[in-house]
Amino acid sequence: MTQYSITAPASLNTSVKLPASKSISNRALIICALAGVKEEKLPDNLSDCDDTEVIVEAMRSMPDVIDIKAAGTAMRFMTAFLAATDNGEHVLTGTERMKQRPIKVLVKALRQLGADITYDGVEDYPPLRIKGKKLNGGSLEIEGNVSSQYISALLLIGPMLRDGLELRLIGDIISRPYIDLTLWTMREFGADAEWTSVDTITVKPKPYVPHPYLVENDWSAASYWYEMTALSDQQDVEVRLDGLMDGSKQGDSSVRYIFSLLGVKTLFGTKEDGKPTTVTLRKSPHRIPRLEYDFLNSPDLAQTFVVTCAMKGIHFHFKGLQTLKIKESDRIEALKTEMRKLGFVIHDVDGRELVWDGERCEPEEIPAIDTYNDHRMALAFAPVAMKQPIVINNPEVVSKSYPHYWQDLQQAGFIVSPQF
Repeated sequence: MTQYSITAPASLNTSVKLPASKSISNRALIICALAGVKEEKLPDNLSDCDDTEVIVEAMRSMPDVIDIKAAGTAMRFMTAFLAATDNGEHVLTGTERMKQRPIKVLVKALRQLGADITYDGVEDYPPLRIKGKKLNGGSLEIEGNVSSQYISALLLIGPMLRDGLELRLIGDIISRPYIDLTLWTMREFGADAEWTSVDTITVKPKPYVPHPYLVENDWSAASYWYEMTALSDQQDVEVRLDGLMDGSKQGDSSVRYIFSLLGVKTLFGTKEDGKPTTVTLRKSPHRIPRLEYDFLNSPDLAQTFVVTCAMKGIHFHFKGLQTLKIKESDRIEALKTEMRKLGFVIHDVDGRELVWDGERCEPEEIPAIDTYNDHRMALAFAPVAMKQPIVINNPEVVSKSYPHYWQDLQQAGFIVSPQF
């Protein structure tokens, strides 16, 4: 097992070139494939993370068996893409954890549109055997409280369906910003797709129009630098993050508002709409003693704020976390287990909420954090080094979304030492 020991610098003043948004990259790649865009004309600044690379490789070679590894987005998006395009028969598979992540809701919806999909293993879970063909489309109903990636996968193929798609979401709608990001990206490529009522999205059968496209950088990746800034004891800390946009459609851009409550202020180099700029993070003397927040629309930020708040002694009650149990790991249980190593006793409420009221336990002298094959466990726990020594087990998992994270830490003055 690989381990990295992380030691923070005495002072933090650095510039960081964040990775490109994998959320936008993956949506743009599926759209480009549906539009028949050649590889040499793919969008600029595509993410180089594992989740994007598996889609690029699948589109490049289209093997009989497509292994998307641990990429949940790729599994959902490729399922819809393969089902709705005449690319022959393929088996879509992934890691052992991926084979435990349910996909029944998406498969059922695609079958209602006429897709030919069978389970190639355990019912309701990957791997899938998909025989691609042109689909008619029409009206569908799907639960709104399932993974937004199911909804996005259906929307992305909507313009290519003969009758378009009318998608009605039943009940509570979670991760709505990710759905809006999908619609925005689709419209960037000429799609006619919009909310036509509070719970219904209509996609007209109007093909995508390919054109040069620039992918902005990743607000999710920015969250870990916000975390380091918040946990720093120095008042003159400054972190400059390149390639972010004010008014970004990325749901996790809300990170700047939440961290403003925890003593981090955000300064934009320019606020010109649609233009990437440099964002500067600095300390603010203002912070709240307790944070209550509903992460229904941005669940991927939960680990960042659990760790940050506990390490700053800020009590919290976080809601809207029901999807955390079916992510790359069971993030509810993983957080509870690993936070105990740091001396914090976190409680969950029905697997949907996390609460810390100040309860402590005996911490490990130098905690070794398990990452559960989950990139966000490594990314969110490494900044603990700003407060104390920390070891990250299996640190290579960051390649899923932020491949050069450890190099960026080293450039910022962190000592990242392999342990044997």
